[in-house]
Amino acid sequence: MTEALIDYALFAAKSFTVIAFIGLIMLLLVRARRQTGANDDLGHLEVISLNDRYADLSDTIKAATLPPKVYKRAAKAEHKAEKQRLKAEKETSKRLFVIDFHGDIMASEVGGLRQMVSALLIEAGANDEVLVRIDNAGGAVHEHGLAASQLLRLRAKNIPLTVAVDKVAASGGYLMACVANRIIAAPFAVIGSIGVLAELPNFHRLLERNGIDFELHTAGEHKRTLTLFGANTDEGRAKLREQLEETHQLFKSFIRDYRSQLNVDEVATGEYWHGEHALALGLVDEIKTSDDFLLDARGDAELFKLRYKMRKRPLDRLLGAMRSKALSWLGTGVGRLG
Repeated sequence: MTEALIDYALFAAKSFTVIAFIGLIMLLLVRARRQTGANDDLGHLEVISLNDRYADLSDTIKAATLPPKVYKRAAKAEHKAEKQRLKAEKETSKRLFVIDFHGDIMASEVGGLRQMVSALLIEAGANDEVLVRIDNAGGAVHEHGLAASQLLRLRAKNIPLTVAVDKVAASGGYLMACVANRIIAAPFAVIGSIGVLAELPNFHRLLERNGIDFELHTAGEHKRTLTLFGANTDEGRAKLREQLEETHQLFKSFIRDYRSQLNVDEVATGEYWHGEHALALGLVDEIKTSDDFLLDARGDAELFKLRYKMRKRPLDRLLGAMRSKALSWLGTGVGRLG
């Protein structure tokens, strides 16, 4: 009897811990969502001159390696050339704006991206271009769809858009990249993974073995397909697969709209490819790093890096990180681009 009570107490403690942890995570997710919405407009835009940064790097090497007199002459000649370049730029007014997008499962940088895009739509002129450096392995459909929509705003206003992939543009990352006028990629960048998935753990058998009932009441035949704690059915699984297939078809249709030269059915298998192979398949347009792209553009354009810094308290950042981790661990009840 005593052993049975001890076993029951241990089980109850474990069950309570699991349920309490999941409840806490859900609470944090809701709070993080509300806080994210409240903080969308709390931040400031930073503009950094990359021309100045490159000039400083060059000057540092010259100062360290050239004899003083040679360095002085070189600096004088460079100063003269810089004045001529600035004069020429005033006549052409060509600017290249650079945006970095580092993705996660919930595309949490989309708030800053939408602010930077809005600023560019207000300010960009006829000769201006935009380079977006994407490092994104995919995640939630709705979040990455919104991120892609932000880049579409630039293309809709006929602002030339180049996407550079130095590391990864997979799944939701490629959803963003494909809207660009041109995609460049580093030789070993990971490209593709055009597919949709949904995953979640199920604790029903564990609860059933220990005599714990779980009730779920819904209105609507397909309000819930799969659950964490209830008994999942073949009908529910079939409906979820149907939803995933619909999302996959939307994904492929979206790519066709902006990469008409690409055989989407050939590459929409969930596979990924590295730079050269991705080029051969038509997933990208050129093998080049973003660094080389910027150095090539530096000769006839002013380069400006944009960064939107959100004003978030440490607690909000922690909750955001926990939210992404929780969704990664729990899976999602809807499709995920990944």
